[in-house]
Amino acid sequence: MRIMAFDYGTKRIGIAVTDPLQIIATGLDTVHPNKILDFLKAYLQTEQVERFIVGEPKQMDNTPSQSAIHVKGFAKLLKKTFPAIPVEMFDERFTSKMASATIAQSGMGKKARQNKELVDNISAVILLQSWMEKKIY
Repeated sequence: MRIMAFDYGTKRIGIAVTDPLQIIATGLDTVHPNKILDFLKAYLQTEQVERFIVGEPKQMDNTPSQSAIHVKGFAKLLKKTFPAIPVEMFDERFTSKMASATIAQSGMGKKARQNKELVDNISAVILLQSWMEKKIY
């Protein structure tokens, strides 16, 4: 069964998913928040997801960031809509910065680094990869 991670934003949600053996995290898509439930319902008709990981935005001092209220609302919506799938919050500090750095190191041009959908998608992958690494140790 797969694990799915979300980098939630009010304009876009970056989505990453593991392979069925939960070894590799890959970017799945970037979806507008208004379309996320339809996207997930369609995805879950063909794939089994064991757990949802939602990036929890925090300030450097570990307090919730301004967007935390939106993220918590999204997590509640997931729990209500898909009660059989556990929802876990996971610290997402630095994922966007790491995503931008990853894109820069990949040799992609400035235009790719400014592609917010790509950044959100890679942020979700980094979030999921970080969660998987923490789970292993």
